[in-house]
Amino acid sequence: MARRALARALKLFIVSSVSAFGLFAASRAQASCGAVTCFVVIGSQQQVPQTGVLTTNTIYNYTPMRLLSGTSGVIPAIDQTQRRLILDHHQETRTITNTLTFDINYGITDRWGVEVMIPYLWRTHKHIDGLGEDGPNGEGDLVTFSDDNIGDMTIITKYNVLPTLRSMLVLGFGVQLPTGSTTATDSAGGVMEAPTQVGRGQVGLIGSFYQTYELIPHRFNQFSFASYRHTFRNNDGYQFGDEYNVNLGANLVTVPWLVLMGQFNYRYLTHDNISASLEQSAPPTPGGGIPPMVVDSTIADRRVPNTGSTFFAFSPGFQVNLEALFDSPLTRMTSLYFYSQIPIARDSNNNLAQGTSFIFGLTKSFQLFKPGA
Repeated sequence: MARRALARALKLFIVSSVSAFGLFAASRAQASCGAVTCFVVIGSQQQVPQTGVLTTNTIYNYTPMRLLSGTSGVIPAIDQTQRRLILDHHQETRTITNTLTFDINYGITDRWGVEVMIPYLWRTHKHIDGLGEDGPNGEGDLVTFSDDNIGDMTIITKYNVLPTLRSMLVLGFGVQLPTGSTTATDSAGGVMEAPTQVGRGQVGLIGSFYQTYELIPHRFNQFSFASYRHTFRNNDGYQFGDEYNVNLGANLVTVPWLVLMGQFNYRYLTHDNISASLEQSAPPTPGGGIPPMVVDSTIADRRVPNTGSTFFAFSPGFQVNLEALFDSPLTRMTSLYFYSQIPIARDSNNNLAQGTSFIFGLTKSFQLFKPGA
């Protein structure tokens, strides 16, 4: 009976996931410039802990971005200090982002909790700058960028609308604070473009929805998660595009200490916007040295070409419950997990696209006090 129920659950999960892929792939969008980080749903991060329980997640995230086959990577330059948007000014090469996030979840009541996320980022980036201007034939010069700093911190309050023995429905609302750096410079001495900085420079609002249900109690569960982020325009006149995330997944307990996990992840980013003038770079020509031509000197709100993205991936993983392997105060309520995020469909819009990414994590819970004690 349990096997038949498990087979039906797996079939339902696969059919719904394939249907979701068809829906998401049909929604075409422009792809991203700058940098992104990979994203997966971690249950202990999205849920509301029981009253008095503090759950911590330490998450390492490795996200490479490279050009897809058949793309040139020629994109506009964003000069936020002088409010200039220069078309076809440089050529993207590579971005690699390493993120270490310390996530704290606390259950104020069994239904109401609060979460704080503090990310630390190491980011490296390369591009060819000054097309038409620099180099013997206007082919541009290699410019590199690296920065390691605290990113934008997020505070979220969550409410469990449907707490039952087999299900959970959590609604969340949060604020992303502009704690990350926005003024780091590149190897040429200029302030690096806003999309590659580790911070956005302005407050963001986040709404989220998390749902899980045990199809087979203590054995097999499905989950879904959706979120939305809106960031306001920063003091440099730059506004990051809205972000939409939709995720579907399932977890299977094979033995008490090992959980197999899989999920489909979809992300849609709308175009960024900048308040700037508009210029056009000259094509590479012998001799080079041709400055960009002014198209419109008016400082106006302009959609940034080559920003925004559509990304769809499958993320298999596993979790090891250390308490089930070694019962000790150190391993109690502790687990390790790993995910690999594998792209299925990407719209890179002649720009860098997220490659196969990796997530390692450690979850540890503490019972700070027991209700009624």
